[in-house]
Amino acid sequence: MQTQIPEKDPKLFWTLFWSTFQLSAFTFGGGYVIVPLMRKRFVEGLGWIDENEMIDLIAIAQSSPGPIAVNASIILGYRIAGISGALCTILGTVLPPLIILSLISLVYTAFRDNEIVSVVMNCMQAGVAAVICDVVITMAQGILKLKKALPIIIMFLAFIGQAVFGINVILIILICGVIGALNYLHETKQQEDRKK
Repeated sequence: MQTQIPEKDPKLFWTLFWSTFQLSAFTFGGGYVIVPLMRKRFVEGLGWIDENEMIDLIAIAQSSPGPIAVNASIILGYRIAGISGALCTILGTVLPPLIILSLISLVYTAFRDNEIVSVVMNCMQAGVAAVICDVVITMAQGILKLKKALPIIIMFLAFIGQAVFGINVILIILICGVIGALNYLHETKQQEDRKK
C-alpha cells in the first residue's frame, strides 16, 4: 500500500491535532485501546502510514518509557510532519484527559459515589477488552502474513511467556529486541555476502 502524506500546511496540522484529540477524548481504556484506533484512522482512513510501519511505530511506543498513547502520538506526528506534527499530536492526545480530569476533580465525591457512573465504568471494561482483543488479532494477522518463521515463533513464545509463566513484559520486550537486532544483523550480513 502506497502512503501519501499531504504537504505541510495548516490543514495537515489541524487534521493531526483534531484526529488525536477525538481519539483521546472518546476512548476509554488507555493506550492499548487508542493505538488500534490510531491505526484505523491513519492507516486505513487517511492512508498516511502503511500497516507494517504502524506496527513498527507501536513497538517503539511500547518500548519507550511513558504512556503508550502519548508515545505513539509523538512518533506518529513526527513521522508525518516532523517536530511540528509531533507537537500537534501530543497536544491533541494530552488535552482531553487533562480537561476531563480537571472537571471531574471539581465534583469528585459526587462522581465517585454515583451508581450510574459505576455501572457505566464496569460496562466499559468489557468494551476495552474487546478492543484489545481486536488489536492482538489484527497485529497477529500482520505478522502471520509475512510468512516468516522467526516473528511467528517469537510472537507465540512471548504470549506463552507472559500468559502462562508470568514473565515480566519488560524482559520479554528486551529479549525480543535483542533477537530482532541479531536477526537484522544476520540478514544484513547474508545480503552483503550475496552481493560479493
